[in-house]
Amino acid sequence: MTQPIPNVLTIAGSDSGGGAGIQADLKAFSALGAYGASVITALTAQNTRGVTAIHAPDPAFVTAQLDAVFDDIRIDAVKIGMLANAGIARAVADALRRYKPKHIVLDTVMISKSNHALLLPDAVAAVRDELLPLADLLTPNLPEAAALLGVQAAADEAGMVEQGEALRALGARAVLMKGGHLSATDSPDWLVQDSGTLRLGGPRVPVKNTHGTGCTLSSAIAALIPQRDDLASAVSDAKSYLTGALQASDRLDVGSGVGPVHHFYRWW
Repeated sequence: MTQPIPNVLTIAGSDSGGGAGIQADLKAFSALGAYGASVITALTAQNTRGVTAIHAPDPAFVTAQLDAVFDDIRIDAVKIGMLANAGIARAVADALRRYKPKHIVLDTVMISKSNHALLLPDAVAAVRDELLPLADLLTPNLPEAAALLGVQAAADEAGMVEQGEALRALGARAVLMKGGHLSATDSPDWLVQDSGTLRLGGPRVPVKNTHGTGCTLSSAIAALIPQRDDLASAVSDAKSYLTGALQASDRLDVGSGVGPVHHFYRWW
């Protein structure tokens, strides 16, 4: 029997510049053979130079979107990105506890590349306490992991693994610690799960256009989990896809700041 095309839901903020958030997620889903649905948790006014305004909807409207999607569409995986505030984080957690999707990837979006806060301080606790225990995979960068744990950011790979284990102790079933903030020649990530730890090395791609890399990686993983035999394979293939999207990013001419990665580099 032919495997059905997976339906993957992104719960995240909208990027009017098209490089991150909902827009990046839907592009990654499509590029990797999944059908994308979306629940918008925030509207941002942003371009390649930065974020100029954020509008967060009422949490009840976020719930209404979630109910509409889950009431009608089989959802094979969920990716969670920007949540804006504690009320929205709790609304998302409540809905996921009701609908119990098979796979949940939580990308703890807190700060934009232009250093604009995308998660209010009171929401960090809500994400940690309400959503982290629901996650099959947590994908923090080093500053995000440190914020969730209330510690200093890891300075080396041993520290990454230690903090990944600490985040698992808070309830996440697996953690992908992203090492892009390390001052290393490559860009190592560590997958920490019940079966042990796995180092996923990769080249540090020296390009200007890196907007949306975190969104793209987490959404790529969500798209691939239903299509792969195990989490490690989905994460490894998603990382390879992102590397290609970064390497081809200079083929795009989008804005005058930090441009997006090239989600459709395999086809265009």
